[in-house]
Amino acid sequence: MSEKDDFMYDEDESVVFIQNYLPQELKGKFSNDDINYIVDLIYEFYESKGFLNENVDENAEIDIDEDELVEFVVKNAQKDGVGKFTPEEITFIVQGELEYCDSLDMFD
Repeated sequence: MSEKDDFMYDEDESVVFIQNYLPQELKGKFSNDDINYIVDLIYEFYESKGFLNENVDENAEIDIDEDELVEFVVKNAQKDGVGKFTPEEITFIVQGELEYCDSLDMFD
């Protein structure tokens, strides 16, 4: 088993982490369901880019275009009728998710 398999990602902890990460003016704007939905879109984006492919070299550096990721989330949220969120608001959730993953050493 690789070191990447050792981390314990927890969706509920991720949501709590992101809720705490949000700036004061956004606290209460996103429900836990909203955040779960947005995190699901983040991973859908990763999958579409091949970042979650098991055949990818574990030592290869993955460069995530945050602007492209935010655009993907906003577009899909609007298409699915889930909230009217601005790119700036989504950016905080994306950054919160990245920080949560970093706290688990997922990217090492």
